[in-house]
Amino acid sequence: MTKNLAVRLPDELAADAEALARVEGTSLNETVKQSLIEAVERRRKNPRFKARLAKIIEEDRELLERLVK
Repeated sequence: MTKNLAVRLPDELAADAEALARVEGTSLNETVKQSLIEAVERRRKNPRFKARLAKIIEEDRELLERLVK
């Protein structure tokens, strides 16, 4: 399944992304998608990000447990 997203970019970043796609011989969609995949993977490997994520999971767990009572 895929999801369509509309993303607003500053003109300069949009131009850079279009140039990157052209040089790589890919679509703008594929270039943006690959950039997001790489960003997610970098964060998954970052210990500080993982610690913040664990904290949010715990906070959400506490909130949900209160709602169940």
